[in-house]
Amino acid sequence: MTQTQALNLRDLSGIGFIPGQGARMVLLNKLATDVAPTNIPVLISGESGVGKEVYARHICRLSGQSSHLRKINCSLTDLAALSRELSPSFPSDSPPGMAESLLLDAVDELNSDSQRVLASLLSENDLNSGSRPPIGRIISTASCDLESQIKGGRFRKELYFRISGVCLRLPPLRERKEDISDLLAHFLEKYATQLNKPIPELSQGLQETLLRYDWPGNIRELENLARKIVVLEDANLALKDLWANARDEVLCRPSGGISALKLAARDASRNKERELILAALERTKWNRKRAARDLQISYKAFLYKLKQTGIFVKKGVG
Repeated sequence: MTQTQALNLRDLSGIGFIPGQGARMVLLNKLATDVAPTNIPVLISGESGVGKEVYARHICRLSGQSSHLRKINCSLTDLAALSRELSPSFPSDSPPGMAESLLLDAVDELNSDSQRVLASLLSENDLNSGSRPPIGRIISTASCDLESQIKGGRFRKELYFRISGVCLRLPPLRERKEDISDLLAHFLEKYATQLNKPIPELSQGLQETLLRYDWPGNIRELENLARKIVVLEDANLALKDLWANARDEVLCRPSGGISALKLAARDASRNKERELILAALERTKWNRKRAARDLQISYKAFLYKLKQTGIFVKKGVG
C-alpha cells in the first residue's frame, strides 16, 4: 500500500471526507485510489448534497495535487466567462511547471452553446497549449444522469465522452446509513472546535431515530443539523423542524418484518409520549425529577422514556 493509500480518517477529515463503511463506498474509494495518480478525466455524479466536490478534492489529495484544483462553477458561468476561464491565455495561480486540475462543477447545468464550446476546448492538446500551465486532469460533477440527458437531447454526446473517462456515482445518504454516525460525529466535532463550544453528546435513542430519517438533503442536510445542534446547545430544539417535516412521512415508514399498521401505531404512541415529555420538561424548566412527578411516573421510568424517545437533556440540568 502506498503512502497516499494509507491515509486514515483523521488525515481525510481535514477536507470533510469520511471513507465510508458500506460495500458501495469501499468499492468507490478503491476505484478513486486507482484512478487518482492518472490523468483520466473523472465524472462524479449524485444527488445534490452528497459531497461531490469533497470527493473531487479527495481524488486530488490522493494524487498529490490537492492545492492545484481550480473550480469552475458551470451553473454560474455564461459562454463568454467559460471561454475566458478555459482559454490558454487566461492566467493561472499555479506555480510554473505545476500541472493544475480543473473541477467543472455542475457541468450538467451548461446550456447547449456552452457545452459545444467546452467540448471543443477539451479536445486533445487544446488545453495543454499556450501560456497556461498544463492541465493535469479534468474532474466534472453532475446532479443528474447525463446518459439520460443525452437521450433527451439535453446534453452533448461528444462532451460526455470527453469528461467521463471514469464515472463515479456517489450514493445518497439514505443508501449509506451505516456512515451517518461517523459523519455526524465528524461534523459535531468540526463545529464545536470552530465555535469553541463543547462537543454535544446525543442519546442513543436520538441517534437511532436519525438513522430512520431519509435525509433528502443528504450529507449537506446532516452537516447543517450538526452545526445547529452545536450553536443552540440543545439537540431537541435543533431537531424541531426535522421532527415536524418527517414525523408522519419518513419516521413512520414501515420496514421489513414489521406490519405498517403496527409500526404506525407504535410510532404514533411514541410521538405522543415525546410531546407529553417535552411539555412537562418545559413546564418544569427542564428539571427531570419534577417532570417525572408531573407525569406521575418514577424517575427511573422517566429516564428510560427520555432515552427511548431520543430526547436529549444537557448535563447539569435537572
